[in-house]
Amino acid sequence: MAKIIKHQFFFPHPTETVWEYLTNSELMAQWLMKNDFQPVVGHEFQFRTGPIAALNFDGIVYCKVLEIVPLETLSYSWNSGPGGGEITLESVVTWILQSNEKGTELFLEHRGFAKKENLDIYNGLLHGWVEKLQNIDKLLKAITHGHTNA
Repeated sequence: MAKIIKHQFFFPHPTETVWEYLTNSELMAQWLMKNDFQPVVGHEFQFRTGPIAALNFDGIVYCKVLEIVPLETLSYSWNSGPGGGEITLESVVTWILQSNEKGTELFLEHRGFAKKENLDIYNGLLHGWVEKLQNIDKLLKAITHGHTNA
């Protein structure tokens, strides 16, 4: 049975601000990974980081934008493997934003961990996504308090 990662995170910031961190390539590089993302359905892009041999991961995530509803939904494929063009994980990341009077609720769903060989990367991402969401929070707090990392 396929495993699904689901997280919910609250940001005391407007939806437009949170959306910017999910769709601006330079901001994404600050909290997630280097990338060539563009918020255009059908755009193929990559996230790049160091390889993790224990997870059978060469450091490149191959992605394609599947859906965009501005300020509401962003979805893209998230495929990776050991290198040489071999893909062992085929998954999809979906972000859903909900605005309220106090800020923005952000929902993350990462699905597609169907193979037994994906269990280690699933476990890594289960906790890794929490750290990445906390990175967004730290960046937003730095802006709110007048500090930047630039």
